[in-house]
Amino acid sequence: MQVSDFCTQVADGIFQVKLPLPFALNIVNVYLLRDGDGWALIDTGLNTAEARAAWEAVFVYLNITPRQITRILLTHMHPDHYGMSGWFQSLDPAYAPPLYMSAREAELARLIWYNEGQMLPRLRVQMSAGGMPAEQVDTVIDGMEFTAQHTQPLPSTPHILEAGGGVTIGARRFTLFHAPGHSDGQLLFYDAADRLMLSGDHVLMKITPNIGVWPDTEPDPLGRFLDSLRGLRGLDVRLALPGHKALITDWRGRIDELLSHHAMRLEHTRAAIADGATIFEA
Repeated sequence: MQVSDFCTQVADGIFQVKLPLPFALNIVNVYLLRDGDGWALIDTGLNTAEARAAWEAVFVYLNITPRQITRILLTHMHPDHYGMSGWFQSLDPAYAPPLYMSAREAELARLIWYNEGQMLPRLRVQMSAGGMPAEQVDTVIDGMEFTAQHTQPLPSTPHILEAGGGVTIGARRFTLFHAPGHSDGQLLFYDAADRLMLSGDHVLMKITPNIGVWPDTEPDPLGRFLDSLRGLRGLDVRLALPGHKALITDWRGRIDELLSHHAMRLEHTRAAIADGATIFEA
């Protein structure tokens, strides 16, 4: 595969890099943004040999050295977005690009990837209580342990980004929007002047973001997700750059599709619960 197949310019001063994932959802989109004489990185990928090789090819293709990565900004702490942060910081012994994320995502990263919250035993109890068969609980726990290995090395303590605030990257001024549901403290980056949105895993084409309840999830993630979509719908977005799948050119239309989809699925879920289904069965 040619580097140009997975590293493409998608807007003025912005390159999309499609990195491989060892999952059914096999690609994560991350972005390099021109930042003065260097490049800011929004999200990083999962730390696998294949992803490292892809990044090394991108460095050559764009004539970038590790020291030209000015900073790493994360939409959220899920491993396919967070997992290579520490690797990037380790590339140059004399220089580690600073890491930025929301306070809630930094807290979740400590609880999960630094294991401050002892999440796996609590997750086992939660899934068993929801009716999941024991062998499938074991499969999920094994998968989480495998994924955690690919967030190593862990990055330094992040700087905090605040929703409602702004960040300047090169010639672009982004407003930060809180977009909960998929992850409690996810942030979106909106350039009003160019009507461009970096939409993380909040608004995706073809698939819907996974809205889950984990041991440390804040209450009602689906309700907060839907409320957030309704609030974001009014923004003037000509192009959204998502964390997975295709670019989004009809922002309001795609949000309407997501809202409609969840309305239908909620009716199916209510019907299943009325018939006595467990959480797992529903």
